[in-house]
Amino acid sequence: MEKLIDLSYIIEDNMPVYPGDSVTSLKQVKVLQEDFYNNYRLDISMHSGTHIDSPMHLTESKEYICEMPLETFIGKGCIIDVRSQPIIRGKPAYKKSIKENSIVLLYTGWDEEYGKNSYYDNHPIVDISLGKLLIEKNIKMLGIDMPSPDKYPFETHKLLFKSNICIMENLRNLDKLLGVPSFEVIAFPLKMRADSSMARAIARVL
Repeated sequence: MEKLIDLSYIIEDNMPVYPGDSVTSLKQVKVLQEDFYNNYRLDISMHSGTHIDSPMHLTESKEYICEMPLETFIGKGCIIDVRSQPIIRGKPAYKKSIKENSIVLLYTGWDEEYGKNSYYDNHPIVDISLGKLLIEKNIKMLGIDMPSPDKYPFETHKLLFKSNICIMENLRNLDKLLGVPSFEVIAFPLKMRADSSMARAIARVL
């Protein structure tokens, strides 16, 4: 029997955002008892909560995220336990465990810091050596339980983007996938003309 695991954060008013990004506003603008229907208005940055960065985010790419193939955002999942690694480097063991054309998830455990300043200030860094290994394995997408794989000047971002690999940030519940022999990741962006998009990311245990 298949099982679905939600890997996403809820979108809500004044939710945590990357330093410098606009504050999220989610307000009810119509009320059933007064207006005969309910409605809400959302003002949000594309990089708030669980979201997917496409190459357009930090490169000269002209391809909006809505123009990328749908196959990019669904695929066999692979999780790597990288807890207690401030710098996450490529290792021979990872080369064996990462499958070609998969969606790779890095479990750092950093989601425990979500909502704190430390979540954005002190998160682990994905080293270029691991980025090169992911490119060598021709993965579809990288997913992480932290706000970014790197910091300015965002070399790991740019390296992956040059190979058309998207980056899914602010995941949660990756611990529930440890030891799971086979699962699929499904995380579609909204169909919008933008560099990136919020996503509802799930894992389907097979």
